[in-house]
Amino acid sequence: MIRLSVLDQSPIRRGGTPAQAIAETIELAQLCDRLGYHRYWVAEHHSSEGLAGAAPEILITRLGSVTKGLRIGSGGVMLSHYSALKVAEQFRMLEALYPGRIDLGIGRAPGSDYVTARALAPPLADKRPGALGIEEFPRQIQDLLAYLRDQIPDGHAFAGVSAQPRGTTMPEAWLLGSSDQSALYAAYFGCAFSFAHFITDRMGPEIMAAYRQNFRPSIWGTKPEGSIGVSVICAETNEEADRLAKSRDLSRLRLEQGAQGPVPSVEEAEAHQYTREEQLRVAHNRQRQVIGDPKQCKEQLLALGTRYGIEEFVAVTITYDFAARKRSYELLAQEFGLTPRA
Repeated sequence: MIRLSVLDQSPIRRGGTPAQAIAETIELAQLCDRLGYHRYWVAEHHSSEGLAGAAPEILITRLGSVTKGLRIGSGGVMLSHYSALKVAEQFRMLEALYPGRIDLGIGRAPGSDYVTARALAPPLADKRPGALGIEEFPRQIQDLLAYLRDQIPDGHAFAGVSAQPRGTTMPEAWLLGSSDQSALYAAYFGCAFSFAHFITDRMGPEIMAAYRQNFRPSIWGTKPEGSIGVSVICAETNEEADRLAKSRDLSRLRLEQGAQGPVPSVEEAEAHQYTREEQLRVAHNRQRQVIGDPKQCKEQLLALGTRYGIEEFVAVTITYDFAARKRSYELLAQEFGLTPRA
């Protein structure tokens, strides 16, 4: 059974404000709840002029209060910045507030530049580059999962410490990533795995296959469960979708060039004088995006699902115009025949 879900990075448009971006996230979550989407994840980025979602654990609390049927969660918490105990407490609290609806998506990337990463973890500030918890990431995952299940072993340095509030249900645990390393962590710990196809498609199907082949059944899952995050822009016509995507083209190009600014308008993107190298880069980025009318978007997504061997797509849609962004999710839901919620 095909599932459609959402990853919302709370994009800030040129001329807009971060507060508007957060308000749009809340409105979009309500819409996707009504449309019948399966889950709604919010991202974590820091010190960004283009993405407003810095604290997913807080935003999830608000989304839970204005939705009814959606699973809600993080896509993801950048665990290397934080204490495993504190993250466990946050998500056990969320699960107590919204039982049976919480996803804990864990990421390994910094979600920021190196200086910001140091500011997020002052005790590690004097360590060498790369020492911000990355090499300790598997231990952090192990501790976090143990806190969630009250299974800290007796010989552990923090034996006897518990994460509150305890409850009868637990969040779903997901590992998120764009590399074989993240996939193998997910397989080892028996968690679900979401591959970030919207970041890179390099070896994506092979990485997902490696996750399935190495999966070890656990209390988190008896069999592998996978999804892919995909950049999607769906419009009434292919021509309109292509026009809307020009804004995303320039935004992604600037990000790759080190400029993390607001999402430009379509008019700004059309006026940009692309160099030959930039044109090639935009064309390369377009290859892993799903852009078109509803029929074309469905065909492209199903083809990706076949390649990856998955049945859940986590759509990341960024357009300058918020109405066009909402319409993209509406058209996708209609084309896939999602059952609307009351």
